[in-house]
Amino acid sequence: MSKSNKVLTIAKENNGTVTSAMLQSAGIARQYLKILVDEGRLEKVARGVYVLPEVWDDELFNLQAQFKKGIFSKETALFLHDLTDRTPLAYAMTFPENYNLSKVKSEGVIASRAKEPLYSLGIVSTKSPSGNELISYNMEKTLCDILRARSGVEAGVIAEAFKRYALKTNKNIPRLSEYAKLLKVEEKVRTYLEVLI
Repeated sequence: MSKSNKVLTIAKENNGTVTSAMLQSAGIARQYLKILVDEGRLEKVARGVYVLPEVWDDELFNLQAQFKKGIFSKETALFLHDLTDRTPLAYAMTFPENYNLSKVKSEGVIASRAKEPLYSLGIVSTKSPSGNELISYNMEKTLCDILRARSGVEAGVIAEAFKRYALKTNKNIPRLSEYAKLLKVEEKVRTYLEVLI
C-alpha cells in the first residue's frame, strides 16, 4: 500500500479526519498531507488537521487537535454530556494557568485558565457528535464549574443541566459533593439537588 493510501486509510478509520500527529505516530512523513490536498483527496480544515472531502467538518475535534492542552468545559461540556439541548454558539475550553490564550481567543473560543489541581480534576474522554475522540471535564466537574461566580452560564441552562443530571443512570453524587467542596460551591449544589432528588 502506498503512503498516500495509508494516509487515506488512517482518515477513514478516524471518521474521515487525519492529523499530522497521527501520521507522525504511524511513521509517515507530513509531506503526504500536502500531496493529498494538492490532489483534492484531502482538505485542510485547521493547522495539522485534514478531512476527506465528503466528510462534514468536526469543529470540536479540530479545536482539540489545534489546542492539545485545552479541555472542553462549561456549556460545551454540558452539550457533550447531553446535559443541555443547546448547541454552543462558541466553544468553551479551559487551559493551564500559564497558557497564552491569544491564539485560542482569535479562533473564537471562550477560553479560561485554571490552576492545578483544578485544571486536571475530572478530565474524561468523550465523543464529538461526529464520533471523534475529545477531552472534556466529566459531568460532576462541569456542574460545579457552571455554578462558580464568573462562569457566565444562564440560570435556566444550569437548572436544565441539573434536571438532566438527576435522570442519568451514570451520575455520581459522592463525586459531585467532593468536587463541590473543592470548588467552593457546596451550598449551590445542595440547593439544586434538594429540589431534584
